[in-house]
Amino acid sequence: MTGTTRSSNGLDDRRKRLLFRCWHRGTREMDLILGRFADAEIGNLSDDELTQLEILLEVNDPDLYAAIIGDKVLPADVTGALFARVKAYPIADSDV
Repeated sequence: MTGTTRSSNGLDDRRKRLLFRCWHRGTREMDLILGRFADAEIGNLSDDELTQLEILLEVNDPDLYAAIIGDKVLPADVTGALFARVKAYPIADSDV
């Protein structure tokens, strides 16, 4: 997979912006982790969850990746319920 599989049609501007930011992180690993999560979930996130995602996107890629794989602990204001969902989201194609 090389990019989003979800159209931004029908999304409000905030969700469109977040979907784009999830797929354009700077490192391919984080593009795939956050991008796939956003493709699947962006349309269903509440306003509070969107805010949590915005906060999560402010963390630099090396720190966020290290936290996702369990090598680093991030501050509590970043690692809420949405972070747990991102961390638990499958990152591999299910048909591979």
